Amino acid sequence: MIQAALQDAIRKTKNNIARFNGRFPHVSVNDSYLLNDNDDWTNGFWSGMLWLCYEQTKDEQFRAAALQTVASFQQRLAEHRVLDHHDIGFLYSLSAKAQWFIERDEVARRLALKAADVLLKRWRESIGIIQAWGIEGDEKNGGRIIIDCLMNLPLLFWATEQTGDERYAQIAMMHAEKSRRFLVRGDDSSYHTFYFDQQTGDAIRGGTEQGYNDGSTWARGQAWGIYGFALIYHYTGDLRYQEASIRLAKYFLNNLPEDGVAYWDFSAPIDADTKRDSSSSAIAICGIHELLEGLSATHAERDYLEQGMLKSLNSLITNYATIDNPEAEGLLKHGSYHVRGGLSPDDYMIWGDYYYMEALLRLTYGHNGYWYEKGTIIQES
Repeated sequence: MIQAALQDAIRKTKNNIARFNGRFPHVSVNDSYLLNDNDDWTNGFWSGMLWLCYEQTKDEQFRAAALQTVASFQQRLAEHRVLDHHDIGFLYSLSAKAQWFIERDEVARRLALKAADVLLKRWRESIGIIQAWGIEGDEKNGGRIIIDCLMNLPLLFWATEQTGDERYAQIAMMHAEKSRRFLVRGDDSSYHTFYFDQQTGDAIRGGTEQGYNDGSTWARGQAWGIYGFALIYHYTGDLRYQEASIRLAKYFLNNLPEDGVAYWDFSAPIDADTKRDSSSSAIAICGIHELLEGLSATHAERDYLEQGMLKSLNSLITNYATIDNPEAEGLLKHGSYHVRGGLSPDDYMIWGDYYYMEALLRLTYGHNGYWYEKGTIIQES
């Protein structure tokens, strides 16, 4: 079943190369992807899908399209169009860094390192955070972190590996620890965002941007936390981050509906109209798989996590994938972008498609995405 789903995903991605014609898919409306010219936080996911497909098939059509995206990211960085948000890791890990991993292209390596330098510019020394959105001193966002940023930190850890400059990893670690302390709640749920005083660095409050309310548990945020902390554990071997990932993963699995795929927010009232977020489950599957890579065969939580992961993936393939529609642009139905804001609340999400493809490759070939170099040692505990 997984192999058939993977082949379907590869076919659809190849069909989309001509459909998208050099532009980048974002989210869909009426089952058709909205396209942009590389000016959003989501553009790296299309690049990542192309590289995944190229690695699997060695089809030069995928490589040519992937190289076109990397050239676009080169231009975007040169034009300084990546300075107002933290999602540099999503953009450049899955494009330039992916090319470096696959082809050992020195130009791609230098581009990814330049992107890491741009991300470092969002470090606010006096507060001890990587600012998520907006310019330094922004009245609303100047002291704000969001859980999504955990997935951008691997770019910094990798930059330390490449350059020997410890500052990248040190900043990543300080931000990771701030996130662990303030975004992970005592019941193993998570805040989407947290605010700190810009002058003193004092903690103010948790909140949300896309969740049901400030105290709710936004499903995609919880999934980012699972995967992000698992990756931080991979890079550091620090058991605090493995523990955080396990806690978030258990909460995620414990609160899923019967079919094993998340509603958009774990705290939202459930009725016939409540939206799912298949993309959250795709992210969580990848995160749990990464987490399992670092757990011993006898770890007390291993069987529960593995069975929950497999149930969710099987449900995505059976109930949410577009396998029955060869002409579909997206791979996963019923993703949600911003439910409260009315932005694509029940549509294709390009990040959902990327993580679904990564999950299929993880479970079939042990592929680990482009977050760290293949063959690196994962510390078991």
